[in-house]
Amino acid sequence: MSAHGPQAADIDFDAFRGPALARELIARIGRIVGDRDINLMEVCGTHTVSIGRYGFRSVMPAGLHLLSGPGCPVCVTANRDIDHAIALSRLDGAIIATFGDMMRVPGSTSSLRAEKAAGRDIRIVYSPLDALRIAEDNPERQVIFMSVGFETTTPTIAACILEASERGLENFSMFTANKMTPPALRAIADDPETRIDGFILPGHVSTITGAAPYRFLVEEFATPGVITGFEPVDILEGIEMLVRMVVDRAPRIENAYLRGVNADGNPVARALTDQVFEPCDAAWRGLGELPQSGLRIRREFARFDAARRFEVFVEPAVEPRGCRCGDVLRGRIAPDACPLFGRACTPENPVGPCMVSSEGSCAAYYRFRDR
Repeated sequence: MSAHGPQAADIDFDAFRGPALARELIARIGRIVGDRDINLMEVCGTHTVSIGRYGFRSVMPAGLHLLSGPGCPVCVTANRDIDHAIALSRLDGAIIATFGDMMRVPGSTSSLRAEKAAGRDIRIVYSPLDALRIAEDNPERQVIFMSVGFETTTPTIAACILEASERGLENFSMFTANKMTPPALRAIADDPETRIDGFILPGHVSTITGAAPYRFLVEEFATPGVITGFEPVDILEGIEMLVRMVVDRAPRIENAYLRGVNADGNPVARALTDQVFEPCDAAWRGLGELPQSGLRIRREFARFDAARRFEVFVEPAVEPRGCRCGDVLRGRIAPDACPLFGRACTPENPVGPCMVSSEGSCAAYYRFRDR
């Protein structure tokens, strides 16, 4: 076991389900891994937070590395998309509605928070339906919702556009930067600079997609993946399954989250997404332009597409100097290997988006650094 940090006996396992099972799983993982060097990546921000909260990195075998991947939609939003949203906020009379995390993400030279401080009308909402209500209450003004998210949230976004169409709202539109998870996993699995031996697959996303979209990991890269839940025992079971497959050289895609994910996912939610959106190439922070990894509003709903509807000048994108958020998202470095981590870049004064979002890798490492 790791020679530094708290040992298994130091963690309060009574605070969550199955303390005895958790201890046994940690012991089993240690026996399976032995002195091998294994890299596992979690690709869900909620998993990143849980792994940090329960101090799992400190009680894994020394050679087992738990790397954080592109599991935070705020973090993977490219600078040019942030800059585009900022440009839209400068339209005369426009109201921008967005989730709270997006307010603080730095763009090339500004942020939505800075634009709000300069007098732009930018409002935090908790659902895209809140933005619809704002549009109904302000018929004389254009209301633009900035939409980011993975497969989990996209059906709700699609439903919102259908609702706006049914209500005949002419002053409502969306700037969408929604993305799909499998193309990002493909890019990481195919990255010669990053060796990932197994993936802890996202539970929330998989409730929509099911397991089938991950099969290419085994078929093309001989890399296993396990869909897990978010309780500590869920994650430990997933890690045990992964390291066993790695050691046995028997890669498979397994579903260890049967209470939340079925084999087919949610076909109704996927059909709703397909009705409103179509795949497109998209820019990811740290991963670059990935083909067919994004979602754009279909032409029949173009009146709700802010990017088509409003012509604005978007400044050339500039990445924050010294920030290695992109390398963190690829699993090339741990957050604390960035020279800005905990110094120039903190949750109070973030330089990059990985330190902004509550599910960002850097924010989670900073918050739980003592564990």
